[in-house]
Amino acid sequence: MEASSTVRIPTPLRTLTAGNDEVKAAGATVAAVIDDLEKNYPGIKDRLLDEKGVRRFVNIYVGEEDIRFLEGLKTELKGGEQITIVPAIAGGC
Repeated sequence: MEASSTVRIPTPLRTLTAGNDEVKAAGATVAAVIDDLEKNYPGIKDRLLDEKGVRRFVNIYVGEEDIRFLEGLKTELKGGEQITIVPAIAGGC
């Protein structure tokens, strides 16, 4: 059995996770964790990914590292990591 990671869920997606701000998901890669999330929380994958990969206005971190600067969805996980989903917010000074 694959080890699970903790996934921090942003407020806009908590309607899909029964209000939970953190959930556990298993997988050896970020993509596998997202697939596990989808299995347990239908509809979440479509909010995170499009046909090209991670949606433009979604950031996913493993620990402190943005997966865009790692291996993207192929980023390998050992289990026990904290994965954070952060919607990009428009704004500025």
